[in-house]
Amino acid sequence: MSSRSHVKVLEVLRENARYSVEDIARQTGTDPDEVEEIITALEEKGVLRGYRAVVDWEQVETERVRAAVELNVTLDRETSYTDVADRVAKFPMVESLHLVSGEFDFIMEVEGESMREVSHFISEKVAPVPAITQTVTHYVMETYVENGIEFDEGSDDDRLSVSP
Repeated sequence: MSSRSHVKVLEVLRENARYSVEDIARQTGTDPDEVEEIITALEEKGVLRGYRAVVDWEQVETERVRAAVELNVTLDRETSYTDVADRVAKFPMVESLHLVSGEFDFIMEVEGESMREVSHFISEKVAPVPAITQTVTHYVMETYVENGIEFDEGSDDDRLSVSP
């Protein structure tokens, strides 16, 4: 099994994780048995960490609130970025957590049933973590693209046409 075959399989799975082994084999020019071996090996190595659906919550009657939260931290001799990440990542509301460059240290994405639930989570669970010195919460108002999938409602362009 070549690493190029692994990359091809990963690219196809990222496009659509519901493709059958036969579909993946056809798209990658790989034998179906080899595709199964590749997927099993990638799962066992922890390269493939899971499969998720991309949900357009606007189309579902259940309310979901998402927020991107900037986290600033101050480290001491006993605390590292990994220590802070390990503690914060354990909370079930945390969808993603990234150490980033720039004005703040981490960007965290959270999801809850209401703005109140999200704000209480930030103020009662995240902000009290000793190394965290500041949080800034940005509520998601509209999603246009997620995981490379466009959320397009058609061509309802609400801008006015302007002629010179």
